[in-house]
Amino acid sequence: MELKFVREVFENDRYLQLTDVVIEETGEDFCRCSMIVSEKHLNLADKVQGGAIFTLADSAFAIACNVGHMEKSDGLFTVSQSASITYLRAVTGGTLYAEARKIGGGKKMSLFRIDVTDEQGNLVSTMNGNAYTVRQQR
Repeated sequence: MELKFVREVFENDRYLQLTDVVIEETGEDFCRCSMIVSEKHLNLADKVQGGAIFTLADSAFAIACNVGHMEKSDGLFTVSQSASITYLRAVTGGTLYAEARKIGGGKKMSLFRIDVTDEQGNLVSTMNGNAYTVRQQR
C-alpha cells in the first residue's frame, strides 16, 4: 500500500493529528509510526506521559490492523478488542518510534505486538493488542 494514500486516509483521524503521531512506513499487518516529544507529551516529572506512549503504540496498532483492508477495499475494519502495555524505561525527549506487527490469529481475531523505542533503539515499552475484524458500518 502506498504510504501517501495511507497518510491521506488517516488525515481524518483527529486524535492522531492532535498527538503529533506520524505514519512512517506500512506493509501488510505492519506499521511504523513516530512522535517527536514536545512539552505537551510530558507529565509533572518531565517524563513522557504513559498515555502519550500508549497513544503512539495504539496508533501503529490500528493502522497495521487496517492497511490490508484499505488495500483490498474489502469492506472490513479491524478494531482493538484489548491491549496491554508494559513500560520499561522513562523518556524525557527526542523521537519515539512504534512498530506494530501481527504475530498470530485468524480471519476474525488477531494478535499484534507493538514495540516502542527511542532514537537509540532502546525498548521503551511493549504492548500486546488483540484485534477483532468486523464488517464496516457506514
